[in-house]
Amino acid sequence: MPIVVIGLSHHTAPVEVREKLAFSEAMIPESLTRMCEQGLAQEAVILSTCNRVEIYAVTQEPALMAHASLKQFLRDAHQYEEPLDNSVYFRGEPQSLEHLFRVACGLDSMVLGETEILGQLKHAYELARLNKSTGNQLNRVFQKAFNVAKQVRTETNIQRGSVSVASVAVELAEKIFSTLKGQHVMVLGAGDTSEKTARALMSRGAGSLVVSNRTFERAQALAAELGGRAVSFHDWPKIFEPIDIVISCTAAPDYLIDRTLLGPLMKERKNRPLLLIDIAVPRDVQPEVNLLDNVYLYNIDDLQSIADSYLRSRQEEIAHCEKIIREKIRALLGRRGESDSSVSGGLALGKS
Repeated sequence: MPIVVIGLSHHTAPVEVREKLAFSEAMIPESLTRMCEQGLAQEAVILSTCNRVEIYAVTQEPALMAHASLKQFLRDAHQYEEPLDNSVYFRGEPQSLEHLFRVACGLDSMVLGETEILGQLKHAYELARLNKSTGNQLNRVFQKAFNVAKQVRTETNIQRGSVSVASVAVELAEKIFSTLKGQHVMVLGAGDTSEKTARALMSRGAGSLVVSNRTFERAQALAAELGGRAVSFHDWPKIFEPIDIVISCTAAPDYLIDRTLLGPLMKERKNRPLLLIDIAVPRDVQPEVNLLDNVYLYNIDDLQSIADSYLRSRQEEIAHCEKIIREKIRALLGRRGESDSSVSGGLALGKS
């Protein structure tokens, strides 16, 4: 049975659409189980990040039927009734395998060569494996994708320079304020992306750091490690007056910062310039706050222009990475061909 992928990403859909179709981690196990019980997939992995929502599935359905049924599943899971137009892509083999490898290597990311996506992909796979939603085919293909990503990191310079959403966010802050020295930073959400952003800010000389997270112990641990201060998630507005830069990346289902909340806080700050970098999907910050004087809001899609400058400087490295991927795909499909006589229509993968 073939492996297919269906999804949407920053290449095809704006954050306004991606946030409506994003899976929270709590949704994923039940969604995987339902997909398999409905016969839409024999094996499945759901990857949901700031920049993409993708379903990798082993299916016995013909390509057109699989496309339609998985697209409808994606709609139903979020009760999404608006037109998707060209936002959703679908790939069968061998394009689905190439896509997975490109994602693992950071070649399909907003920031070319970024490192976070590999960890996110591993976490998505492990969540599916623990849910018993993967089997022989996806287990082998995902393990091979992880191996190829390691080879690409070792043999190419694709990760040279700033290669994460967090580091691009920090560069944006430096462009707005010219220097981070003396700037007071607040990080909302103490997850992986927030931690990397906080580390980068402090390494560039930020004056102080406040960390707030729903799990206070996690905020305390990160603040202690970086020489910052932890505050309760309900209390961060009370100590907002000195803050210059806010990095927000929580899993909140609704806006954490809206115009009604921020307006009075800006008056307390005497309308000093405030930079808000909203890395979360769904978004943490209401877009209308940009209408307030001296408020500068950038969401995950706004970081694309900075990422594009890295893309132009790495074209040669992309070619090297894609050559490695093509060789691995040919090896995988060759293995399948060797076993077709004993496993009809299956994908038998081994080490290459």
